[in-house]
Amino acid sequence: MDAIAALRAKYLGQTDQASDADALEAVRLAALGKKGEISLKMRELGRMSPEERQIAGPALNALKSEIDAALRARRAALDDAALEERLKTEWLDVTLPGRPRPMGTIHPISQVMDELTAIFADMGFRVAEGPQIESDWYNFDALNIAPEHPARQEHDTFFMHRAAGDNRPPHVLRTHTSPVQIRAMQAQGAPIRVIAPGRVYRMDMDQTHTPMFHQVEGLAIDRDITMAQLKWTLEEFCRAFFEVDQVELRFRASHFPFTEPSAEVDIRCSWEGGQLKIGEGNDWMEILGSGMVHPHVLRAGGIDPDQWQGFAFGMGIDRIAMLKYGIPDLRAFFESDLRWLRHYGFQALDQPSLPAGLSR
Repeated sequence: MDAIAALRAKYLGQTDQASDADALEAVRLAALGKKGEISLKMRELGRMSPEERQIAGPALNALKSEIDAALRARRAALDDAALEERLKTEWLDVTLPGRPRPMGTIHPISQVMDELTAIFADMGFRVAEGPQIESDWYNFDALNIAPEHPARQEHDTFFMHRAAGDNRPPHVLRTHTSPVQIRAMQAQGAPIRVIAPGRVYRMDMDQTHTPMFHQVEGLAIDRDITMAQLKWTLEEFCRAFFEVDQVELRFRASHFPFTEPSAEVDIRCSWEGGQLKIGEGNDWMEILGSGMVHPHVLRAGGIDPDQWQGFAFGMGIDRIAMLKYGIPDLRAFFESDLRWLRHYGFQALDQPSLPAGLSR
């Protein structure tokens, strides 16, 4: 025990006398390092009798903890002293003007998602979300897309790899956000009003198509929903989104597996002087697809089509962003060019709202 007391006095004294971090580290190694005196003493416990070990073990552990605590306290004191000395030599003139800091920029896609969310929220729609990797059933079968439909072919859809002998249903990168509608119906039932914005994936790449892009789809189900209410909803959206007083939409009969009847929707516009103007002129431009939800889709979502009916629509977020903000090439959205983002981006603190204006 006298040896332990001597070690205690020795290393506590050296710790107090250490004048800098290097000296303190030397004390730590001499005492607690792999070949330090206290560490070597700890190794001798195995050669002691049980009675001796019962006395020496706790004493050595207590000494090790005491020395370690003293080293930590001395290190903190040295750090505080160094900081205080540094502060004596440094000063700041608070009267100097502040340095400008670069501010982050909101991507146009994020901005447009916020804009359309604000518009549809004002009409009573909530946002629904779902996984981007979907089962074949949610992405196709539940939406009344037949097995022979071209969309199921590998040249249009990204199928997930399956090992040989794997009999589980195939999974895909979702080709639209319509599976979110099925999941929302299953979770909430009817009545329901939701929009489903998000990323989707298809094998396509040119000036107006990319393998990954963004869509928003809308769904409204109630007992007496009609095409007239669909038309009003889309007109109100276009009026608010494009920030124009007059909007004229044209519905053209079309075919989608998940709606019946189905319609492509065109908006009146003009291209005079190469500049797009919404709500005026003699031209028409297709902007989205829509229709009344097919009874098979309602059944897949757990809703009785004899009691409920509704409308659905879908549009490309990237496309309407290009139209509104005059962006000519879709591929630029995904090239991570900061110069492009500084030109088309939005201030980080600008929150779209209907009363204050969407794209301030």
